[in-house]
Amino acid sequence: MVDADQTFVIVGGGLAGAKAAETLRAEGFTGRVILICDERDHPYERPPLSKGYLLGKEPRESVFVHEPAWYAQHDIELHLGQTVDAIDRTAKTVRFGDDGTLVHYDKLLLATGAEPRRLDIPGTDLAGVHHLRRLSHAERLKGVLAALGRDNGHIVIAGGGWIGLEVAAAAREYGAEVTVVEPEPTPLHGVLGPELGGIFADLHREHGVRFHFGARLTEIVGQDGMVLAARTDDGEEHPAHDVLAAIGAAPRTALAEAAGLALAERAHGGGIAVDHRLRTSDPDIHAAGDVASFPHGLFDTRLRVEHWANALHGGPAAARAMLGQKTAYARVPYFFSDQYDLGMEYSGWAPPGTYDEVVIRGDAGKREFIAFWLKEGHVLAGMNVNVWDVTAPIQKLITSRTPVNTEALADPHVPLADLVP
Repeated sequence: MVDADQTFVIVGGGLAGAKAAETLRAEGFTGRVILICDERDHPYERPPLSKGYLLGKEPRESVFVHEPAWYAQHDIELHLGQTVDAIDRTAKTVRFGDDGTLVHYDKLLLATGAEPRRLDIPGTDLAGVHHLRRLSHAERLKGVLAALGRDNGHIVIAGGGWIGLEVAAAAREYGAEVTVVEPEPTPLHGVLGPELGGIFADLHREHGVRFHFGARLTEIVGQDGMVLAARTDDGEEHPAHDVLAAIGAAPRTALAEAAGLALAERAHGGGIAVDHRLRTSDPDIHAAGDVASFPHGLFDTRLRVEHWANALHGGPAAARAMLGQKTAYARVPYFFSDQYDLGMEYSGWAPPGTYDEVVIRGDAGKREFIAFWLKEGHVLAGMNVNVWDVTAPIQKLITSRTPVNTEALADPHVPLADLVP
């Protein structure tokens, strides 16, 4: 039984950590809750960093999970700008801060998130090379894009994933020139496969984005500390004033690894290995959010999901498990994106190689459609593009694990709800 004498420590001040703290109090936990964040900003949500906030359409205050006063009002001991450098599992303590403060825990949640992967090429020390993961990154990039737009400047984006494309869209709205360098034959190839990636390539080309597929950056050329161009492994050189590295994110597992916790295999996305209750190999330590690799029975594999919805729901699930509640985390992965006038939502998991058919419902040419990825007639994933209020039936089709009639699935006149057993 959890009582008021217990101390729960949360390491990581992102959405997962903040929602876990909120859930502990909402569920009636009266013990100490200590939330340790390595950033100086209060916990915030990341989607606006490449969407509304980056575009200047949402104020800075809108990104925060709670009002600053909320933490004191709910007796959450918030430590900003503090890094945890060690976990002692035997003594059940964490050490953090410049003075090496030690704090005891009864339960510990690791919500350390992920960090942007770095370009390992010459020139990354130049002033115009950027990453986008933190609020401070977005603040800097926002000013850069505005200046590029005013001066007809050029940004080269390494990586045609979601972050790369969302920043490309923002850059074009500011008026900057954009080139995206992507080693795969289409953008979003690892998520959507070749069937749907071309739709996003066409969208961006219509808005003036240049793509260079089948290539990687090999050098960023500069002068007097500033970027002049970006070179690729096929001998091309792209003029640039700035470069964005958008080549993915790596789970921040160093703290867990040093503590001897089990990690997931790289084939499963790496991260901290947890069970269905988000418990690590130490039953008193949980993990949630981008850093956690959890078993998903629906897809019969481990998943590490780097999206907002996973942090939103994973943090509370871990908190309830820390309280001893009988919970199992098995939500269908979900994410969304906004680019120009295209809005989309994606539910499920169907990377290339896991599906044998793609079914389109609607008009892909007009970018008003739903795409379904199937294997042996079962829906593995669905993406609705400029079609709304269909997430629930799409997810029911996925969780039903029942074969569907593909002709009816492709027919917009057949309600999706009618296809759910």
